[in-house]
Amino acid sequence: MSETARSRETGGDTGTGLPQRRTGHAFAHTPHRSDGRPPQTPRGVRQPGPGGRPGTIPPVPGRPATLLGEFAASALCALLFALITWQVLVQGPLLSWDARLSGAVVRTVPDAVTEALSDLGNVPVALPVLLLAAVYAVRRGNRRGAAAAVAAMALVPALVVPLKEWTARPGPLEPWAAGYFPSGHTATAFVAYAGAALLLRPYAGRVWPAAAALVLTGATAVGLVLRGFHWPLDVLASLLMCAPLLLAVRRSCRSTRRSSG
Repeated sequence: MSETARSRETGGDTGTGLPQRRTGHAFAHTPHRSDGRPPQTPRGVRQPGPGGRPGTIPPVPGRPATLLGEFAASALCALLFALITWQVLVQGPLLSWDARLSGAVVRTVPDAVTEALSDLGNVPVALPVLLLAAVYAVRRGNRRGAAAAVAAMALVPALVVPLKEWTARPGPLEPWAAGYFPSGHTATAFVAYAGAALLLRPYAGRVWPAAAALVLTGATAVGLVLRGFHWPLDVLASLLMCAPLLLAVRRSCRSTRRSSG
């Protein structure tokens, strides 16, 4: 059988001499394709990446995942709020658990303490905190966030008052009275203190404004329940109702930082 062209070409490789340098494609600087077409991305055309290395692929811009997360969180809060409101209207089983919890904790702490905590949700106490933070944010250029926070606070009575009249729920210590659901003090405290924290966050850091808002809002809610001013579900419903408002404030503050940056 006659030698093939490849066997004749490589036949000398079995010798004892030093290997010879070949000038084929394996030693060329630029890679070649077997079909003769040029490579799709030559090295000289590749753009350097963020670290300066050639050949890295630039990031592909996409829709921020935070918007979808905020929408999902708002939808979940609205769904839970609707569930609690429905239970209040139909006198569902959640109200019996609510009454047991309230009966176990009401007036277990001195009234002077719980009343002081409840007063943190009064409008004359909480509203100035938000207004001072809004003025500071405006002076720092965050007019959009300040306007969103003030609008959220203005929506609190517009939401709470009709719901109180519609549900007409009696209070833990005043069964003859009506209009306890949802808690207006909790809503006022949550929007005022958390809204102020969102406005101060770009300038004062993330930790202490959020921690202060959490402590003040939690103290208000606990004081209202322990004093017997509200049922636990009244407080929980207010938090769920106001969470989407504060997410909108957060979105406004973020858009202001992006536009100014």
